[in-house]
Amino acid sequence: MKHPVNISKLYIVKLSIPIFFANLAIPLVGLVDTGLMGHLGSEKYLAATSIATAVISMIFWSFGFLRMGTVGIVSQALGRGDYRGIVITTIRNIVIGLFFALIIISLRDVILHFIRDFFATSEETQNLIRKYIYIRILSAPAELIMYVLTGFYLGLQRTFTSSLLVTFFSITNIVFSVFFVISLNLGIYGVALGTVLSAYLTVIIFLISTYFYIKKHFNIIPRLDNIFVTKKILKLFTINFDIFVRTLFLTFAFLWIPYQGAKLGEDYLAINSILLQFIMIASFFLDAYAFSTEGIIGFSIGRKQKKSFLNAVSNSFKLSFMTGLIISVIYIFFFKYIIGTLTNIDYLIFLSYGYVIWVILIPPIASFCYQFDGIFIGASQTKEIRNCMIISVILYILFSIYLIDNLDNHGLWLSLLFFMIIRSLTLNFYFPKILNKF
Repeated sequence: MKHPVNISKLYIVKLSIPIFFANLAIPLVGLVDTGLMGHLGSEKYLAATSIATAVISMIFWSFGFLRMGTVGIVSQALGRGDYRGIVITTIRNIVIGLFFALIIISLRDVILHFIRDFFATSEETQNLIRKYIYIRILSAPAELIMYVLTGFYLGLQRTFTSSLLVTFFSITNIVFSVFFVISLNLGIYGVALGTVLSAYLTVIIFLISTYFYIKKHFNIIPRLDNIFVTKKILKLFTINFDIFVRTLFLTFAFLWIPYQGAKLGEDYLAINSILLQFIMIASFFLDAYAFSTEGIIGFSIGRKQKKSFLNAVSNSFKLSFMTGLIISVIYIFFFKYIIGTLTNIDYLIFLSYGYVIWVILIPPIASFCYQFDGIFIGASQTKEIRNCMIISVILYILFSIYLIDNLDNHGLWLSLLFFMIIRSLTLNFYFPKILNKF
């Protein structure tokens, strides 16, 4: 593969454009689900969907190492020209993903018990949560395999294909959910069932296309030979464990918001679920640069091209920060309009106006920690990612407990802002370690 030594802003943008469009589709799923539930006449549907999706996301995102670990290994193997290693690593991660998916499904009742004890909600809301979880959790095998396939294509710097996978999943998810909720009146069942069907449809199509891609471009027929080697599987588990811990802490940090919102009252829980959609939209856009940078960083390290690495780091930070500023400006002008599309409950709309400052401040500030994540993942510096996230989440929780007591819900959002800053500062401290790879 031809790879430029000078990683310009234009090259990063070229890789990131497909991811931008794919990442636009991802938050649209959350927006549509929130909008569908927000127009059913009761905040309980919105609260239940918020809690259920937050818990499921926390569980699934905890296995984000299936994507991140795949990106780092594949991109560095590509730099070395080790095509068979790329294929074996990808298949092995798919097997690991299926193993964990079956465990997740078997723990369904344990998850529901955790939700009942952790969230202070009404019995009606708990019943709605149960309905959602029972259906949505069945998508675990397909969604975890999609993580691996996405990492495979990002590692090869084929961002268009990885983005096409995500976009197809998101769009079919929206179509199915709207049909089930509006046409068939399935309510919260509908949004869960829409996700499950779209996940399996997506993974079947892209597993087939990936098989033929490997056969054509690598001249390798994927087989299960040498996949079930205990030593190599244990080594891959060890590599991925740091990312697993990091992702588990990160998803808990975002789960902390609906948890604290539920303690303040279901009105605040509903408001925060709406406001989180703004943060998620921003994060998916900013992650486009991080995702495209992962493959560049790994390839540069595999080829020992320090100049490429430094150019990628510098230009990706600049692009990410500017994008964060643009997102904030858009929110300033369109906040009220977006809120109105998410819910027609007047008092929720009115209360949410008081928190617009946080969705404006967070995107440009958070751009730095998102970009650092991409750099460290591409470099496979997983121990540092883990340590920084643990420190950041602990400080975030301590800050939030103090600030909520003094500033109520505003304290919760201020602590989230601090969380983004702490992540950037701690990762910057470890950054010189990556330079030792050259």
